[in-house]
Amino acid sequence: MRLLVSIVLAASIGGSAYAAELPPAPEQVRPLLLGSHLPDAPVRNIDGESTSLFKAVAGKPAVLVFYRGGWCPYCNLQLSELRLVEKDLQALGYQMIAISPDRPEELRKTLGKDELSYTLLSDSTAAAIKAFGIAYRVDKPTLAKLVGFGIDLEKASGESHHALPVPAVYIVDGEGVLQFSYVHPDYRVRVPSEVVLAAAKAVAGHRHVLQPKS
Repeated sequence: MRLLVSIVLAASIGGSAYAAELPPAPEQVRPLLLGSHLPDAPVRNIDGESTSLFKAVAGKPAVLVFYRGGWCPYCNLQLSELRLVEKDLQALGYQMIAISPDRPEELRKTLGKDELSYTLLSDSTAAAIKAFGIAYRVDKPTLAKLVGFGIDLEKASGESHHALPVPAVYIVDGEGVLQFSYVHPDYRVRVPSEVVLAAAKAVAGHRHVLQPKS
């Protein structure tokens, strides 16, 4: 378990989750540290219904994947690759939840691209990514560059905050404690699916040791 945790880049830059101002660059985010409790935040499901992270996780072990949006090819590739270990994760008792700033209508497009079966949540207000400390504000030059590629962040989220998450994967145990995280400021770098599975096995094994079968 310690070996797996040692690869977590976020552990060296943790801090307060609720900053008054979003950092202007992904390198300046301050993610929650391991051992923190799952923060609650309002989100919406794919049908546009209001819910929260607590309600979505529902006290069950979960793999939380924060991605930039359905317009991001790196995100779509990551979500697709995670399907390869989804059944193994489910066998260990985990649920898969993917969260992005996309509004619910955009989530449906993502769901249909690769026939994803995990839960997708809309964090269009950026409340969840702020709570996790992984949100940053996209600067004007980058916004203009995205528009040049046909990507409109305001249209995707329905909001004008111009906030994006640094792509991240968290593993939360049944007590709501963050047991593993991988956060990298370079959006092109994603944690391999086999590493996520190995971390999930380690966390599940630790849980079983603490709670042996009677």
